[in-house]
Amino acid sequence: MTKNIYFASDFHLGSPDFEESRKREDRIVRWLTYIESSCSELFLMGDIFDFWFEYKTVVPKGFIRLQGKLAAMADGGIKIYFFKGNHDMWVDDYFIKEIGIEIVSDELVIERAGKRFFLHHGDGLGPGDKKYKLLRRVFRNPVCQWLFSLIPPRIGLGIANGWSGHSRAANNKEEVFLGEENEWLAIYAREQLLKQHYDYFVFGHRHLPLEINLTANSKYVNIGEWINFNSYAVFDGNELSLKYFEKVN
Repeated sequence: MTKNIYFASDFHLGSPDFEESRKREDRIVRWLTYIESSCSELFLMGDIFDFWFEYKTVVPKGFIRLQGKLAAMADGGIKIYFFKGNHDMWVDDYFIKEIGIEIVSDELVIERAGKRFFLHHGDGLGPGDKKYKLLRRVFRNPVCQWLFSLIPPRIGLGIANGWSGHSRAANNKEEVFLGEENEWLAIYAREQLLKQHYDYFVFGHRHLPLEINLTANSKYVNIGEWINFNSYAVFDGNELSLKYFEKVN
């Protein structure tokens, strides 16, 4: 590897209001500019938007600076992956056609520089949260998405934005470390290790930057979010590590 691979998640653009979201978007674009020259691949691992739904000819307005920056990076040869999160699971083909981004619906397993990665936004994994797991199946059902598309955009997007306003991102709920044995994504990762070795498990969703050694040669990394932490992960060909950009005190 001559360049780095970067991972980021949970920008939640659009939350909690236009002003705060715009400041965050500007910061994210500064970060993308900062890493651009050293980046070969960029993994955006879910909840980039606090809500996203694509009608046939309509997409949510705004976020044009982020989209423009990603388009320029893709045009410059950087491979970009966009994972569906629990807030933007209704991403379809708009970014594929306009930017050339690859959309990832669930997990993605990759191997780089001899290291094996298990990548996923993180929602619906691990023990517990049966209510959300059921809702996830409903919301990802193509029939349900088609039915929602029948609602006029002004009404549909209004309903969805109202729903996302109740999210933990909008309410800036403080996340607390539960301990290595109780972190549900670490539990899930350990279960996967019983079936297959992975050097790194990389997730978002948790909203808390975490690094947990699962075994002597396997690590779980949660890349946090950009409301409080501005955290991301970088793989330089030897090691995956958490970093912070313009760290919030």
